[in-house]
Amino acid sequence: MSEPNTLLKLAVETALEAGELIRDRRNAVTTMAVSATKTTFTDVVTESDTAAEALIRERLRQARPEDAILGEEGGWSDGGSAVRWLVDPIDGTVNYLYGIPQYAVSIAAQRDGDAVAGVVHNPATGETWTATRGGGAFLNGEPIHESGCDRLDLALVATGFGYDATRRARQAAILQQILPSVRDIRRAGAASLDLCSVAMGRVDGYYERGLGPWDLAAGALIAEEAGAVVGGLAGAQAGPELVIAAGPALFAALHDLLAPLRPDGDV
Repeated sequence: MSEPNTLLKLAVETALEAGELIRDRRNAVTTMAVSATKTTFTDVVTESDTAAEALIRERLRQARPEDAILGEEGGWSDGGSAVRWLVDPIDGTVNYLYGIPQYAVSIAAQRDGDAVAGVVHNPATGETWTATRGGGAFLNGEPIHESGCDRLDLALVATGFGYDATRRARQAAILQQILPSVRDIRRAGAASLDLCSVAMGRVDGYYERGLGPWDLAAGALIAEEAGAVVGGLAGAQAGPELVIAAGPALFAALHDLLAPLRPDGDV
């Protein structure tokens, strides 16, 4: 088995186990507490986030003790190998808190900074997206592909909003200018699932500012392996400033709609 496939196997096994944990804990939501906040009082961390990340770190360390790990909740752990794991134990925590079945475990493995394997698992629906670099993208083992949409006016576009009030106001103003040019907008609340939606044609495009590397790594790989283009503005790489994802027939049009609006800035 090649290294990317070996890494993916570990990632999938770990994501499924973590998904079972958070799903079981969600069923006891009346006793589940918000344990902390992050950037603002609306940016929450639940006890399930921290428990799931602890489980994921333990499984990865047991299998590959020399690898580095960067997790949304637990931060950076050094390693001596060229492999780094990027972990989001619950992407879509607010959805999870409210019982909206749109949240995911996201795990990606990078070698020398390039994502080579990734999994996004939604425990509420049982959907599991996977990809290896050069190996294609899959949903529950079946190959997937971006929609092929080539008309902006027919494109269903997903986006997300930050937690800071100033940023949200700016994003809302931008959205007002985008909405007349596309079929419609969707805001699902979990970036990794939005990227997977692009990968399978559930939406035609996606853009968002403010993603962390753990939000992006697995979903971006899955989208790219499904034929989508993932980038930023003016040839920049996708990152915290901006992520744009769409099929190659739509990407330029979506990019050019966004670019004059400067969605990579807060003012």
